[in-house]
Amino acid sequence: MPKINGNEIRPGNVLEHNGGLWAAVKVDHVKPGKGGAFAQVELRNLRNGSKLNERFRSADKVERVRLEQKDQQFLYESDGMLVFMDAETYEQIELPAELLGERRPFLQDGMTILVEFHESEALNATLPQKVTCKIVETEPVVKGQTAANSFKPALLDNGVKVMVPPFIGQDEMIVVNTETMEYSERA
Repeated sequence: MPKINGNEIRPGNVLEHNGGLWAAVKVDHVKPGKGGAFAQVELRNLRNGSKLNERFRSADKVERVRLEQKDQQFLYESDGMLVFMDAETYEQIELPAELLGERRPFLQDGMTILVEFHESEALNATLPQKVTCKIVETEPVVKGQTAANSFKPALLDNGVKVMVPPFIGQDEMIVVNTETMEYSERA
């Protein structure tokens, strides 16, 4: 595995530190008036989600880990575990539902998501950026209501509430951005 200098750490890098795998969440480069420059790095443990703030001097060497990314198809959920299948090898893996956090409702049957592996251990799962959902409940469409930035609440078929433009009606299909959890466009 390649070693990098402490001042080369970037957000999103995965590091091996203190015997664990950590993702750099936030990196601040600090140059104090006295003494050498260092990087103040906020790390998140990929196995248990704990956070750690660490300082790395530019002379410090850290192991940078490359994660293997594979497409996995979602099959079903049982006892808080999500079951995925590799489309090529048909191997099944289980991941805890907490891994997706508040984006869990957007996971649909048969959906293909990106799972990151270190050796053979699955560490992270990423949903597609855009997901199509159906509106089950919203206020009726009002003609002539074209004021800019007037949004109304809508309940989706997965139980999530999003704000939609006034021209969107009930039973319509919309595209939702899973990163921001906001309305994107009509489907």
